[in-house]
Amino acid sequence: MATATLYLPAGKVTVDAAFREEVARLSGQPLELCFQCQKCASGCYPTREGDYTPNEIMRLIQYGAREAVLKSRTIWLCTSCETCGLRCPNGIRMAEVMDTLKQMAVARGIVPDGEISPLFHNLFLNEIRSTGRVQETMLMLKYRLKTGGLLADAKLGWQLFRRGKLPLVPRLKKDPAVRRIFELAGGRG
Repeated sequence: MATATLYLPAGKVTVDAAFREEVARLSGQPLELCFQCQKCASGCYPTREGDYTPNEIMRLIQYGAREAVLKSRTIWLCTSCETCGLRCPNGIRMAEVMDTLKQMAVARGIVPDGEISPLFHNLFLNEIRSTGRVQETMLMLKYRLKTGGLLADAKLGWQLFRRGKLPLVPRLKKDPAVRRIFELAGGRG
């Protein structure tokens, strides 16, 4: 396979021709339909703090810039609000694409410097996988134990607990359907 080089503001990027097909297959989205109308970017608030807008991520995928995309901070800022997907005239669900990119980055061990979103992402999915739902108290406790700041949140946690907003005992109702979802996803997540 011949290699090509793409020049971005961040530097040279090696092009991986199979990247677009891989993302399209894993996300189930018709990436080839993106014609850069930028409607996805116009409503995306979180990625204003990122390095690329959703349409730029899509263009980089189309170019095959695997490393640039997977090292991007933008994919970790996506909250899957679906605003971009609702605006897309071709029905591309960019949140599905972003989630796929997160999974691909995690699988390759790629995390942008100083980014803690992958940790939260993994803790969140592991919480769902193990209990069938998200128990916020345990999720935040695990997150703070790994990142620090547990004492900083103690006062707020106590206030929430006193008001009945932070249950200590989870309402566990393990649903076999959740396990099946993870099985169907092929272990992604």
